[in-house]
Amino acid sequence: MRYPQLIIPLLLLLIWQCTPQLKERYTQVEDINYHLESTAPQNGRALQSNPCFTNEHYIPDTNHINHTPVKYIRVNFHWVNSSDSSKNYYGKEAIEYTKGLLHSANKDLETNNKLWFPYKNKLPTLPTRYHYLLTSDPDQPGTNGIYFHYDDELCYYIHKGRDRNLFDRRVIEKYGVGRDSVLNIFIMPHHPDSVASPTYLAGGVGVALGNDIKIAGIFENKAPSWVYRGVLNHEVGHVFGLAHAWLSNDGCADTPPHPGNCWNRTVAPPCDTMATNNVMDYNALQNAWTPCQIGKVQRSMATPGTRTRKIILPTWCTLNESKTISIRDTFSWNGAKDLEGHLIIEKGGVLNINCRVSMPPGGKVTIQPGGVLRLGDNAVLHNDCGQEWDGIIIQEQGAKKGQLSITEDSRIENAVNPIPKS
Repeated sequence: MRYPQLIIPLLLLLIWQCTPQLKERYTQVEDINYHLESTAPQNGRALQSNPCFTNEHYIPDTNHINHTPVKYIRVNFHWVNSSDSSKNYYGKEAIEYTKGLLHSANKDLETNNKLWFPYKNKLPTLPTRYHYLLTSDPDQPGTNGIYFHYDDELCYYIHKGRDRNLFDRRVIEKYGVGRDSVLNIFIMPHHPDSVASPTYLAGGVGVALGNDIKIAGIFENKAPSWVYRGVLNHEVGHVFGLAHAWLSNDGCADTPPHPGNCWNRTVAPPCDTMATNNVMDYNALQNAWTPCQIGKVQRSMATPGTRTRKIILPTWCTLNESKTISIRDTFSWNGAKDLEGHLIIEKGGVLNINCRVSMPPGGKVTIQPGGVLRLGDNAVLHNDCGQEWDGIIIQEQGAKKGQLSITEDSRIENAVNPIPKS
């Protein structure tokens, strides 16, 4: 009477024995299609045709936002004061002000607001996918990335006039900390003689000087920290290659030129329709980024060897398996990527890589049966941390296996298990 109870286990065992077992191995020569047609330009204009140099290809895909990991800009702050401590904030007050300013600036980066201009535009509101991270000097314990300097000669900022010194780098060169890996932000007072002049506006102003920023006007105006979040985000935009949005040659088609003389919205014309809140304009809010502007910043952050990439926290240099990306549909990565987890091409998934992709140390690419990975002419699979990643795994089950196609100009570098040469 017990025989019926054995039927189901026996059937399951039979099904298991008849099902082809899943096998996997690091890619061998016989696993590769070397005959993928070259995508190289035929007219010799390689730079213009290279997708890696196009801002559009770095715009985050909101349907697959994990394909654009958040980048963290390392920053520190320097409150520059007179020797008697009377010309700027200092101590606890300055520390709290710094934290409030960072919080407000990061909140605008996270939310991004709908653009006012062009009037009634249909541009999408996209996440910027970057964030500020207060970073201290490990050689100066207890500083928390906030520093105080008292220097009667170098503390003042003069924005206009015969004695203007906004481009003077001496205070940066004297007091900057970790400038090769951190964005140094100097908060300075306007010169008392300038403030005394009726023609000098001691408002919130700033200037970007390479990987350093000067900001002035905070102390004089006694405004809360959130008021200056736009000044900070504006100058950081300059650091990462953004130009003023009212210009005709700022490199972004979605920022059309305009007179630029509306500080805020009004009921009456022309500022009822001509006002803007773009971060790279001069206006009351500076809390909106266009898709192209976001793409331009992301492209700057993703370009190896640049001064801007050096101030980004290299999250791609540590394997985080929770950041693994699985490809289930068809995608073309035409901009550079810095992955933080493994990459899996699942059954039915197709990934065309046409630019640089950095794999984290110990990371691996797995192509499941029925999955396809294609590497175009500009494709580079590597690790951008001076370390090694595991390599590409091909899975096979019965008559199906993962497919890998490459061109002769694509490259796979510093993998522990490289692809054997044919």
